[in-house]
Amino acid sequence: MAWYESDSGSRLWFEDQGSGTPVVFIHGWCMSSAVWRLQQEGLADFCRVITVDLPGHGISPPSVGGFTISGCIADIAGLFDYLDLHNVLLAGWSLGSLIALESIDLLKERLCGLVLIAATPCFVQKVGFSYGLSRIEVDGMTKKVQRSLRRAREGFTARMFAAGELEDPSRAGMIQELLSGVPQPTTEVALQALDALVATDLRDRLDTIDLPTLIINGECDLICLPQASSLLVQRILNARRIEFAGCGHAPFLTQSVRFNACLEEFREMVSARAH
Repeated sequence: MAWYESDSGSRLWFEDQGSGTPVVFIHGWCMSSAVWRLQQEGLADFCRVITVDLPGHGISPPSVGGFTISGCIADIAGLFDYLDLHNVLLAGWSLGSLIALESIDLLKERLCGLVLIAATPCFVQKVGFSYGLSRIEVDGMTKKVQRSLRRAREGFTARMFAAGELEDPSRAGMIQELLSGVPQPTTEVALQALDALVATDLRDRLDTIDLPTLIINGECDLICLPQASSLLVQRILNARRIEFAGCGHAPFLTQSVRFNACLEEFREMVSARAH
């Protein structure tokens, strides 16, 4: 548990556990590094698990220039330098997957592979891309955040899970406890991050990615649609896909044992290739 401070003065909170191949996890919109607790518990015996709070999320303070994808990438690249990371497996969830994808040009020489979780190259529907949320839905999210971020985040969190996915009371209670411990960002940061999601379109870059890539998605994801994962595996060279039946937007929470096993198998494969 430590702080990284960049030359520009921005500060990131991160946790660094275990040893071996570094796996850096990037969380999603209005979340924090706390969402990776089950990966810290399940993977730190096999690899070096590094989780980070993006600017303005968790306990990382907001960036002076506001929340931007480019700012997140610069901070993460600085953290890579600070920790002297090489042969890294970079794992991003939802918004984190867009950050991971867009960071490849800067970090490629330090990476051995990518894990894209509940990912999409484009969050909203556009001409030639119908696998995002509609503009009406996104505008509705914006208005809800402006009215009450707490209620907006509660609604967003509820939508992360498929019908029946939280039927097990013990599992549901554990996940609820975990998510309730995620600090709420400011409304300003939440809106800036939502704007960053809406503005990002990485479809044209997919054909240039040649890192080994594991794509994991839930079959019933209503936020980043399964069809977006289908597009990713079609367009990214050396990509493979695992779809979790009955899962929504967070398979690493509701099916953490299987998720961790899939990630560890992929980590072993790319680590062997890197060496």
